Amino acid sequence: MRRFLLLACLVLSAALQGCADRRIPAEFQAYADAPYSLGPGDRLRVIVFGQDSLSNSYAVDSSGKIAMPLIGFVPATGRSPSELAREIAARLRAGYIRDPQVSVEVEAYRPFFILGEVTTAGQYPFVNGMSVETAVAIAGGYTARARKDDAQVTRTRGDRTVTVDVPVTTPVRPGDTIYIPERFF
Repeated sequence: MRRFLLLACLVLSAALQGCADRRIPAEFQAYADAPYSLGPGDRLRVIVFGQDSLSNSYAVDSSGKIAMPLIGFVPATGRSPSELAREIAARLRAGYIRDPQVSVEVEAYRPFFILGEVTTAGQYPFVNGMSVETAVAIAGGYTARARKDDAQVTRTRGDRTVTVDVPVTTPVRPGDTIYIPERFF
């Protein structure tokens, strides 16, 4: 009888372990709290005040650069829009425009990806304020075999990629890959 009670306690503690409050790792949280950094797939609106020929929409290409008239390719990946604006202004100031005033806005964010137990897995346009649960809704909802209480989110920043199990209320960032796992029973 004692062995049975011991085994029952072990099984119960293992089952309750799954209910424990999961903490999101600090490194992943730091990515979520950091200012937005540009990457391939972003579409930018660059405005050079007083220079209509330079003001335009530019896409960040697969090498992480935008191509602008006069100054050529400007690295954008890993920079914030304000950092990119300062770089463009510095390049224009070096021989083209006396005192350039530059503004950079994100017109369209790079897409996010969703895989696993959703109706229509794939690539979707990013929407501001989106959570994992909203991303699932955009992908057509859960399948019958989906685990609905958590997901895995893979986020890349610079040369670091982090994959974390998160609750479905976790905010999604542009470029994230979300995986909805299958439930066991």
